[in-house]
Amino acid sequence: MKVITLLNEKGGVGKTTLATHIAAGLAIRGWRVVLVDADAQGQASALMGLPKEAGFYNLLVRDAEWKEVIRYVSPEVYSATPVKGELHILPGNSETTLISIARPNPFIIRQRITELDGFVDVVVFDTSPAPSMIHTAIYMATDSVLLPTIPGYLGIDGIAHSIIHQDNAKSIRESEGMGEMNRLGIIPTMVRNTVAHDAGLQQLIKTFKRNLWPAMPQRTIFEEAAFKGQLLYRYAPQDETTTDILGALVDRVELGIGLKHAQVS
Repeated sequence: MKVITLLNEKGGVGKTTLATHIAAGLAIRGWRVVLVDADAQGQASALMGLPKEAGFYNLLVRDAEWKEVIRYVSPEVYSATPVKGELHILPGNSETTLISIARPNPFIIRQRITELDGFVDVVVFDTSPAPSMIHTAIYMATDSVLLPTIPGYLGIDGIAHSIIHQDNAKSIRESEGMGEMNRLGIIPTMVRNTVAHDAGLQQLIKTFKRNLWPAMPQRTIFEEAAFKGQLLYRYAPQDETTTDILGALVDRVELGIGLKHAQVS
């Protein structure tokens, strides 16, 4: 089982958009995926056509069983083409913010996620921008971190703070003998053809070099689909943004986290 987290301590950089499309894209290709909505806004849950509810809170604080809190996402909700795998979601809501107060255990998420091993191929975390003990606990459970950012000052600043906290979490993991946490990549999002974004991209290239993934251009089709409460796989399956840009993104995720097509039954 592979665990990937989308994280940036700056809001509005596309974490939920990427998390939902990566999770759904992997399921379409044949993987058994659980998307964890770890953001108190619960927007990943809403995009999957499900109500915002305290699934994440109940799992960690009330010791609920997975079968009580996890929700199956019907393929018709997120894809207009055949789906070879399965997608489930652990929904979240405003109670998510109370987890770190009610259960200040940095290893609680890791303990619960391991219960899915053997039943799930990939777990994808969508996270909030506000740093908290929940982030630390997610780091303890995560194999790979993907950091989306707008190529502007605030987005890059959020990446810098996220990397500091990721490195601190890495030290804790190493001291506990918990294995590696890979920085999968940094992906510029909502990129526009402006002087400011060009300068931001150059700064990202200079700073992160081989860790930098191809930029995702700003496309109004994402906003159109979100307004309809749909993912692009459902809203515009033949659009080049869906087939080329998202296709290449899911390819890189599969390669980066070590998934092999031959493993899919």
